Amino acid sequence: MSKARSGSKSGRKAKESRPAGKRFFAFIAAPVVRRLILIVVIVVLLYVLWDRMLALFGYGLIIIAIALGLLFSMAWRWQFSVVKRRWNWILGGISLALAVWGILAFFPGKDILKDATLGGSIGQSIIMHSPDEAGGLLVAGLVLLGIIFIIPGKCWSAAKDGWRLLTKAFRRASNFIFRKQAPATATALEATSTEVGVVDEAEATSTQRRERSAPPMWKSEHEPILTPGGWHLPPIDIMDKPAEVKLDKDAIDQRARLIEEALVSYGVEAKVVQINIGPTVTQFGVEPGWDKKYREVREKGKNGSYETKVEEVSRIRVRVDRITSLANDLALALAAPSIRIEAPVPGAPVVGIEVPNTVFGSVALRGAIESAAFQKIKARSKLAIALGKGAGGEAVAADLTRMPHLLIAGATGSGKTVCLNSVICCLLLHNSPDDVRFIMIDPKRVELVTFNGVPQLLAPVIVDTDKAIRALRWLNQEMDSRYRQFAKAGARNIEGYNKDRAPGEALPYLVLLIDELADLMMTASDEVEHTLCRLAQLARATGIHLVVATQRPSVDVVTGLIKANFPTRISFAVTSQVDSRTILDMVGAEKLLGRGDMLYMPTEASKPKRLQGSFVSDAEIERMVYFWGNQQQIKVSSVDFDEVAERLLGAQIAAPPDPLLEEAKRLAQEYKHVSTSFLQRRLRIGYPRAARLMDDLQQAGLAQEPPAEREN
Repeated sequence: MSKARSGSKSGRKAKESRPAGKRFFAFIAAPVVRRLILIVVIVVLLYVLWDRMLALFGYGLIIIAIALGLLFSMAWRWQFSVVKRRWNWILGGISLALAVWGILAFFPGKDILKDATLGGSIGQSIIMHSPDEAGGLLVAGLVLLGIIFIIPGKCWSAAKDGWRLLTKAFRRASNFIFRKQAPATATALEATSTEVGVVDEAEATSTQRRERSAPPMWKSEHEPILTPGGWHLPPIDIMDKPAEVKLDKDAIDQRARLIEEALVSYGVEAKVVQINIGPTVTQFGVEPGWDKKYREVREKGKNGSYETKVEEVSRIRVRVDRITSLANDLALALAAPSIRIEAPVPGAPVVGIEVPNTVFGSVALRGAIESAAFQKIKARSKLAIALGKGAGGEAVAADLTRMPHLLIAGATGSGKTVCLNSVICCLLLHNSPDDVRFIMIDPKRVELVTFNGVPQLLAPVIVDTDKAIRALRWLNQEMDSRYRQFAKAGARNIEGYNKDRAPGEALPYLVLLIDELADLMMTASDEVEHTLCRLAQLARATGIHLVVATQRPSVDVVTGLIKANFPTRISFAVTSQVDSRTILDMVGAEKLLGRGDMLYMPTEASKPKRLQGSFVSDAEIERMVYFWGNQQQIKVSSVDFDEVAERLLGAQIAAPPDPLLEEAKRLAQEYKHVSTSFLQRRLRIGYPRAARLMDDLQQAGLAQEPPAEREN
């Protein structure tokens, strides 16, 4: 204590010993004194220069005072990071402040401002000294600029909506003027058929009468595309425009908070880092947290007492299995019928929790076709198909030539037939009969028969099982015939064969569509399985592709051979985990919601991707069939499978000779008695082959079976 007192006394003596001038400057340099001096200087300057400042700034001094106050507050609290985060708000506020300053310049002033306005000289400069319409436009521009800076997203949405309404009004006006001025003319299809000389004048007259009597089924804003073969491709307006379904973002954010709270309540630290909103489900990307271990450490403080501190010892990332095991608990917390957890999401370090939306939205086929993903595939392939939209709302398309075959499975009413219809409509929308031909097999007799009448059909839709088997045999023969044509032309595949050929000489793609495989497998399982597997193995290069659907994905229908040759698969909602494992080799399809909710397993992916399938209505299918049905005046080739089967049955197709026949003949000439068992031993072959060789030797008169062996 004595040392402290002596130190303070020596400090006071040192201060008193300093000169008076230094003590005065030290007093001036004190923070409080400096601030007081600054305030006094500002007050004196305002008092002296008030008249000039008021004439220069007008009532804009209030705006300057507010801005300086805000700036001083930021500097005092050291909150300069606000400038980086809210720079658009600052620019918008400056623009609105200048607009207010310009508005003050429209009003005349009094006293000191009698020669100016309430805005002062600067206010008049803002409106360019034009207190009329020009100045008002400048002020309005500043207000608009400030609003754009403050709420850019809403301004952009309003601009798009306004542009959409303007273009719609312009189209209606132009269509009205066109209908008023242009007389009714013959349709484009009749003009095309007349130019190519396919039908005569009487047929054109009857076609024109039929076209006029048919009611207009849609209003097209685009002209049909004319192909080199004389066909017209339907415009995109033949499909219905997609309807947007808006979801409540606040409710989605509330679900994200519920997921975090539920995981924390079960001892799992995790955070929702991304939200992907889809038409049917919303995927919440959850980033696993850390399992931290702590220990208590006792340390001696400065005053001699001991303090207990907690310090971190280790950090271990939360295991993914702990999140996936809480699927049912999360469904209970979210009040959802079922949720699906994708762990991890491919290409992202998060666990995807897919929760059904409160409002289900459908994916229109037109919206999926107009997407950039579909257009990119269509630019390089003729067999581009639009599958739907993913969990994040992104459009998903595929190339049938790269699949190269597609297997679809799902319970009744889950969306298999709608998926088949969307595939067919995608191909009909962009391909003429010179490019693609269809063979449709519909044992249920009610699904694909609506497409009877389109010229792309190689034969009417097949509903009889026996005729379906004959169609598979013909397709097998057609594949072999195409391979022989490729060998003569020196081509490896259909792309190389059609590269430099005229439209009439090119081979079209053949697409086989089977709506119910189980019915065919019940009738002739061995032949159907053998033919499908042979086509799936060899038909890709010849341009033959298979799209097979079934509602019973059991092992006796979707056999191991069929699964091995159909790597690309789509599974809609199924009834059990066994069916899901049969079609996808993993569980998950039993938790789908139905109505187009599906899992898409492409060839190159290791995990399936969840999609909402494209929806095509019956009215759109009718318009598509109506459009193509009116072009039947152009002759197309067709196949009668019954006639082909009779011709193949009546013809004697000789089997190729056995390579060991010459050796068997040599043995028959060398030895007197030749038997089936003798040929087995000497040629080292099985009994069936030896028996066939023995029959050939008997027909040639070179051998005779011993009586004892003939009795056996």
